[in-house]
Amino acid sequence: MRLRFASLLAILGAGFTCAAQAQILIAWGQHPSLGDYRNNLAPYVGSPEHAVDKMLEVANLKPGEMLYDLGCGDGRILIAAAAKYNAKAVGIEISDHLARTAAEHVKKAGLQKQVKIIHGDFMKTDLSDANVVTLYLATAANDTLRPNLERYLKPMTRVVSYDYPIPGWKPIETSETEGRSNAVHTIYLYQVPASIIKK
Repeated sequence: MRLRFASLLAILGAGFTCAAQAQILIAWGQHPSLGDYRNNLAPYVGSPEHAVDKMLEVANLKPGEMLYDLGCGDGRILIAAAAKYNAKAVGIEISDHLARTAAEHVKKAGLQKQVKIIHGDFMKTDLSDANVVTLYLATAANDTLRPNLERYLKPMTRVVSYDYPIPGWKPIETSETEGRSNAVHTIYLYQVPASIIKK
């Protein structure tokens, strides 16, 4: 999991009490509960830089578009989207530590006007502003997330998933990229069809 239980208790005991002193860059509207961490849909594994570049290339991200990264970790996809593509970006991260780390990286890169970090649960987040959504979740997590994507995303929104497909959706394109230890990874590009019935 992203956080060992002992670290989690430390965060719950101290992290939330100092939320008022957190950087204004982070949106603190959603305070995850202990149950949110237990139901965490993915462990934190940082994407290699060249994989980030490939995901954004496959997404055909354009200047001014809005990218949402679900489980943004340390913010590397958000920073690349803003710095290299002049896009706007929102990262949603359930881990207090990682949300703060991402905010620090965004501030260090001078991208506060383009990038926002939300400390919260992406399963409870309205994604309707997105033009592009990026994912690095397991297949089962993608399956759990899919109803939210179908509910919130506009037709033609692009969804890019690293390594794992979205069950029930057919990719419009797949690409391969090299990961750690020369492993080959697949990037799946999806596009929300106009035929999706909103619930």
